[in-house]
Amino acid sequence: MTATQPIQSIEAVTEGLASVGYIASRQIATAVYLAERIEKPILVEGPAGVGKTELAKALAQWRGLQMIRMQCYEGLDEAKALYEWKYAKQLLYTQILKDKLGEVLGDAGTLKVALDRLHDFGDVFFSKDFVEPRPLLQALEQPQGCVLLVDEIDKSDAEFESLLLEILSDYQVTIPELGTISAVVKPLVLLTSNGERDLSDALKRRCLHLHIGFPEQKLEERIVESRVPGAGAALRKQMVGFINQLRALDLKKLPSVSETIDWARVLVLLQAAELDHQTVKDTLNVLLKYEADIETAQPQLTTFIARAGRDGVFS
Repeated sequence: MTATQPIQSIEAVTEGLASVGYIASRQIATAVYLAERIEKPILVEGPAGVGKTELAKALAQWRGLQMIRMQCYEGLDEAKALYEWKYAKQLLYTQILKDKLGEVLGDAGTLKVALDRLHDFGDVFFSKDFVEPRPLLQALEQPQGCVLLVDEIDKSDAEFESLLLEILSDYQVTIPELGTISAVVKPLVLLTSNGERDLSDALKRRCLHLHIGFPEQKLEERIVESRVPGAGAALRKQMVGFINQLRALDLKKLPSVSETIDWARVLVLLQAAELDHQTVKDTLNVLLKYEADIETAQPQLTTFIARAGRDGVFS
């Protein structure tokens, strides 16, 4: 549980996230509510650009918590994710010890006494003062709690998943030289995945599962209204109706919510009150990221524009 007041209801999540510009579905709000109340991480899956990372950012902003982000990649290891030793500081202290060695061992009567004294100094070099915390350890040490985002977990190796298991189940981590370090205040943890590889059952078992797909038309219109208030209601309806038709095509990359928002900003910048063939053709590259996808969509533009926004077509 975070140091802030507990969330009282699913509706409070919906309203709270909306207050910082994140329009959440009932499913998203329910997952956030349950995650905080039963203190479990959320594994958020879905295509890129549907708002997985933005959910963590909005949650931190609404709850008034620091967001700590762990960006995953192939080869990510303990030193980058959890902690590493401050080797330069250790070397500096080693030199200081060498300079003071005579004072330290001056009155040591026996070899055993001398070794015991050196052993005591050796322990100092592997104390908390010499630890450089990385995102996972930082999250456990936050006195007010935080939102920990483990972003794109599917890009990391299976070995990194094993490193996460203790943190996700017990909110603690074991450092051999220091022992077990438990969270001061348990963080609210979100892991995101774009589905590039299957995650382990052990990881999934420790998390609540949330899939964020492409939103329904009405919800996506509300998202555009929140993020691009300059886009009028008619334009929003046409835009989302058009994009929904694009998503039905066999494309290499379907336009996501992030592309919808970008396109809305572009259309407002171009002072478009409604869709027309030339404007859509000129700005299609904002929605589609591959030339082959653009070529696939172009023959359908006139039909899609005519259908976009009709009452009941995509409502």
